[in-house]
Amino acid sequence: MVRLLRLAVCWLVAMGLAVSVGATPAQAADAAYVMGYFKESLNGSGNVNAVHLAVSNDGLEWTPLNDNNAVLTPTAGTKGIRDPFITRLNNGTWVVLATDIPVGGSFTKPNQNIHIWTSPDLVNWSADRLLNVNSTNTTSFSWAPALHWDPSRNAYGITFSTIPPGGSHAVISVAYTTDFVTATAPVVFFDPGTAVIDSHVITNVDGMNYLYYRNDATTGIIGARSTSLEPGSFTRYSGAIGDNRCTEAPTLVKSLTANKWWLWADTYCPNAKFDLWEGDLAAATWTKVGRQSYTAPLNGKHNTIHPITAADRDRLLARYGGTTWNLVKSLNFPGRYVRHADSVGRIDEQPFEPYQDSQWRLRAGLSDPNAVSFESVNKPGYFLRHQGFEVKLMQNDGSAIFAADATFTRVAGLADASWSSFRSVNYPTRYLRHSAYVLRIDEITTATGRADATFRVVY
Repeated sequence: MVRLLRLAVCWLVAMGLAVSVGATPAQAADAAYVMGYFKESLNGSGNVNAVHLAVSNDGLEWTPLNDNNAVLTPTAGTKGIRDPFITRLNNGTWVVLATDIPVGGSFTKPNQNIHIWTSPDLVNWSADRLLNVNSTNTTSFSWAPALHWDPSRNAYGITFSTIPPGGSHAVISVAYTTDFVTATAPVVFFDPGTAVIDSHVITNVDGMNYLYYRNDATTGIIGARSTSLEPGSFTRYSGAIGDNRCTEAPTLVKSLTANKWWLWADTYCPNAKFDLWEGDLAAATWTKVGRQSYTAPLNGKHNTIHPITAADRDRLLARYGGTTWNLVKSLNFPGRYVRHADSVGRIDEQPFEPYQDSQWRLRAGLSDPNAVSFESVNKPGYFLRHQGFEVKLMQNDGSAIFAADATFTRVAGLADASWSSFRSVNYPTRYLRHSAYVLRIDEITTATGRADATFRVVY
């Protein structure tokens, strides 16, 4: 009977019906993370207003699922989403919320609705549906929904950005739901007197609740806190975080292996670039994390992260797979990635266009199957090869000399053994390296050369 009841609950959730708000059931310990995001690129060619997912074992290096294609494609409302938020509910099931905006849509167009998907297991999802969270406000948007549990109400609070009736600037409002089918009328949750957007509420950390948001006045991420979850009870306690005036979309994540928190944020100038800090949530002491230490999904925008079990991770990978291509990141210029540009191999700062120039398929070596060759994704049949020790993108002509020039033995990184270096097969004293950001093969004799010749293959 118990098993039948559990199956019935899972079926109801999968069909998008009522969701129980009961106590958290026993479950396996979390051991990995899932990230949700949508995609944007510099010139808009990579914009995809749908839900994408990625997984990570350490919360830093991410593997996009489904070849970095959408996992959930909106079918309701404007048939487009931004700002997804994913979380596990008290009963162990999952929900994704998102802003209702299509590619090219108006940000300021009035919209009372957000998107909702529910799932028992992260791979079987309900149909997309709309939830009206801004029912008393017909003249404003409903941006960037996020979710927290409010035990005093026995309900979930959905925070979102909007300009309330009669207001002059965006605030964080909240509506409450118990079933993700209906919601209460919204009330103002947080208003510091200047425009604020992009909320994330973390509850009951040593008796304290935290709200992180973007403040347009300080053009950075700000933290507020309260011993209560009552609307209007939060007060600012942190300085402005972020060295880019376009920093937005804070996402707080607790490490599963260390006593620290991470704070993710992205920017809109340029798009498709995440910054990351680590530190102490209670003290609001945040230190920027170097780009050597993390890699977000290509073109990812406004991420959301939640811990998952090893079984969850394995199920996601089994259902959707990872990527069929890789990026190659420089060790000493970790914002720069190997790409081709005008047939020249080089490293450039992401984001750039065409972004596909940085995507590679690491094939079995053309002249040695135990080595590797770098085939371009957007120019299939073209490989990185050296010619006069300069590295170029050229079409495979089938010759033995081309095969040898385009084949590299992957070894432990010369400057960091956890990374990789690539030794030329036919000039085995020379390694792939960058010099003035251009790729070539050289003999390596200095610390600078070792760093220039060290790369991380990501995804």
